[in-house]
Amino acid sequence: MKKFAYVGCRTTKERNARGKGIKVFDAESWELLQTLEGLVNPSYLCFDRTGNFLYTIHGDFSEISLFRVDRNNGRISLLNTASTGGVNPVHLSVDAGNRWVFVANLQTGTVAVIPRNDDGTLGTLKELYTMPGKSDGTVSHPHQVMQDNTGRFLIVSCQGRKAGFGQVDVFRIDGGNGTLEKTCTVRSREIAEPRHVAFHANNKYCYGVNEKDYSVTFYEFDQNNGTLTPKQILPTLPETYTGDGWASGIIMTNDSRHVIVSNRKHDSITSFSVSPENGMLKFADCIKTGGGQPRFITLDPEGRILAANETTDTLTFFTVDGEGKFSRENMTVETESPVCVVFG
Repeated sequence: MKKFAYVGCRTTKERNARGKGIKVFDAESWELLQTLEGLVNPSYLCFDRTGNFLYTIHGDFSEISLFRVDRNNGRISLLNTASTGGVNPVHLSVDAGNRWVFVANLQTGTVAVIPRNDDGTLGTLKELYTMPGKSDGTVSHPHQVMQDNTGRFLIVSCQGRKAGFGQVDVFRIDGGNGTLEKTCTVRSREIAEPRHVAFHANNKYCYGVNEKDYSVTFYEFDQNNGTLTPKQILPTLPETYTGDGWASGIIMTNDSRHVIVSNRKHDSITSFSVSPENGMLKFADCIKTGGGQPRFITLDPEGRILAANETTDTLTFFTVDGEGKFSRENMTVETESPVCVVFG
């Protein structure tokens, strides 16, 4: 079946952006097939569980939108838009039963639960969970709503910032009612600011990237009780680098042998080898992405690492060998202010 790539971007002058809207590419040739304009900061994308519908958040605003996907040519068409009940949605995911959309509202510190109708369209906000801060009226700024491999638990990485707690929360998902029950909270180091997590294929190992202290944390995950236990923290930048950092994305390779992290400011990706015995990490390699501010990384259908270089308007590609060493592919895709890429 033909594969397509969907690229989200920033579009506003407040973000110094040059993006024009969601772009659709042929995922093999990287021929541009469509640019759906008129969208404000469609900056994080995800598919529903069938692959027939694409969702996006509108960063810095208060909405998410839904698009129908033409599986023959990859093109998308807008169906509807719904309120997230908060400000600056930054991440979203669809539950295992394909009934609910979870959204992280960064600025107002809430996790929204929005129903999906039978035709895929978005309903009206059902639940809104506040991530409390250190005092009344403050929040802890969730940055991701990631599900474990079973889809039974929602992991919410929260950046504490000045008035909140840096922490990773786990919630048990009630797929019938669209409600969340907290099962665990793990506080981070004082300035770490947890951002995203990725799961090993065994669902027992979870790895989190911390933005402001540019580190990666290894957690053991109890998939029966929904609890995380931190076991290790490592820096994401080479030991010979003495400058500032700003960690961003985190993914697992398809074989779960390596964790990959992206670093803004240093403009690089870093690989860690995963111990098959106990899940512990070991620094393996670091390479420049060839562009500026690689906010987002993912794997393409061939298993290559794709880095979205936001400030230099490029996508660059890398392979990683069995030892965790990178090689850069001789291919660059030009696209304005890219901050997310998904494949359908």
